[in-house]
Amino acid sequence: MELRRGQVAVVTGAASGVGLALARRFAADGLTVVLADVEADALEKAAAGLRADGATVHARVVDVGVREQVVALADDTYDRFGAVHVLCNNAGVGSGAEGRMWEHDPNDWKWAFEVNVWGVFHGIQAFVPRMLAGGEEGHVVNTSSGDGGIAPLPTASVYAVTKAAVVTMTESLYAHLSAARARVGASVLFPGPHMLRTGLWESHRNRPERYAKSRPRRTPYRSLGQWEAAMREAGQEVAFTPVEDVADLVAEGVAAGRFWLLPASEHSDRQIRARAQSMLGRTDPSYLESFILD
Repeated sequence: MELRRGQVAVVTGAASGVGLALARRFAADGLTVVLADVEADALEKAAAGLRADGATVHARVVDVGVREQVVALADDTYDRFGAVHVLCNNAGVGSGAEGRMWEHDPNDWKWAFEVNVWGVFHGIQAFVPRMLAGGEEGHVVNTSSGDGGIAPLPTASVYAVTKAAVVTMTESLYAHLSAARARVGASVLFPGPHMLRTGLWESHRNRPERYAKSRPRRTPYRSLGQWEAAMREAGQEVAFTPVEDVADLVAEGVAAGRFWLLPASEHSDRQIRARAQSMLGRTDPSYLESFILD
């Protein structure tokens, strides 16, 4: 679908990182942008910055894990603007799970699934029926991760499992939209190909009390900056992908109607091939050996 002035884009997790980059890109293309995020102060700062650049912006504090709040976001958006053309279910958290899978705090799973999986599903159910009823072209973009959607990352198993679920959910959505011959398309986004400077490492700052950890975190790294400094001290440089590149990938992918929003990367291609070959050969997943924990 063609992105053009007058259309409306809704982005969750929009106060920072990939979400804010998406909002900026859509605004630059002339779209009205609706920003949703759980962090009120960061959300208002993001909205103010976009307004200063001349964008038409509406911001609303939303916890995507709470169905009623996502439905209220949809009600508010349609009451104000009458339509939604692009929906980016982008909000996500790192669970903070540590140790072996059988040692994980159940609340790590509950919180990560509520945001990363249920949040996407709530967005689909709150917006897609109205997008279909509107009869206009539209597109839904669900944010996954190479950690789960391309090759599972055992050292981040909870996060990886949720992001794998997003891939399958989006494939199912695509199939249902296609069967309905809808004018609404769907894409799954794999930000990258390298790490991103986002607030995912500090997800714990927004962790609800209902999902509090039963024991303190053991990791010495409370932020991406601390981890990156430790990597440098160990002589390892970490490559980062600018979030603006991710936003360009999404805008171009939506315009082209692409399902897989997957940046070109030989590393990712090797992982995909290794996983597929293991499945086709009915062999053990040797591609996981580099992640085996001591």
